[in-house]
Amino acid sequence: MAALCLWHAPLFYAPKTMKKCVINAKLGTEEDDLLFQNAMQRASLRLKETLRPDPLFVDPYIECLSPPETLTDATCGMHKHCLATKFIDDKLLDVMRTNDELRQVVLMTDGMDTRPYRLNWPASTIIFDVSPERIFKQSVQKFEDVGAKTPRRCLLLHVPSETSDIQQHLQSKGFIGSRASVWVVQGFPISSLATLKDILAVFSNLATKGCLLFGEMPVWLGDTENGTTSTTRWMDKLFTGHGLRVKLLDYEQVADDLGRELARDRYINVLFVAEQLRFSDDQMSFWRAEFQRIEEDDDEEGFEEL
Repeated sequence: MAALCLWHAPLFYAPKTMKKCVINAKLGTEEDDLLFQNAMQRASLRLKETLRPDPLFVDPYIECLSPPETLTDATCGMHKHCLATKFIDDKLLDVMRTNDELRQVVLMTDGMDTRPYRLNWPASTIIFDVSPERIFKQSVQKFEDVGAKTPRRCLLLHVPSETSDIQQHLQSKGFIGSRASVWVVQGFPISSLATLKDILAVFSNLATKGCLLFGEMPVWLGDTENGTTSTTRWMDKLFTGHGLRVKLLDYEQVADDLGRELARDRYINVLFVAEQLRFSDDQMSFWRAEFQRIEEDDDEEGFEEL
């Protein structure tokens, strides 16, 4: 097996290999196996980073998913996936620290995310992991076998990415659209532009004004938009259409800020941070009810004066 730092990855699969939008369709065997392989490659990259003498992060549970004998070189430059993992970790915890009311976290992942176990979540945090069901179940069993647990008074809930209605499933699990939340996308199987639009629609409907969505998405999605050549312009148009303000981040700049050197890998993802500019559906329902109540009170007062 080639050194991980030289991978050009099934992890970076081309869009034509996927047949159907994951967010609203059940996976077939071929797609399911590809998702598992990609998830394992990402896990191996995080293990490699953990084993460095000066790691960006330490993942104490990743070895149960990706044994160290699968690694052949732990000395090459840092992979962009690991850099993004570090950025997302720090961003998550920073957002949680600055908002005492934020206790809902939505992680859209590949099913092998260890953040529910390894990050120091505030008490009463509810973590919704949206990911392929088979991969998630296998991973959770391995995590439990090595003693991994979510922090005390925190709750991890799973939402299968294969479900026909992720928004409804999140709400049935207890997600409250009138309360603050933070959303992450990393490793989630975005197989088409339609999948990404569905993700943005769910976030736009459920997230309260000012909430953040950040992480990684495949840059090739912009190629499916006819006549668009700039990734920045394309993403700005797409996210604005869903009521979001988006900013793209440069991997090289993030690495420089951390004093690290990136591996020279081909990578098709883009790192982004988006902010919700609209009110959620639940917020709008609350305000509509309030306006109706005020109008009814005014009508009653007017009737009494007559």
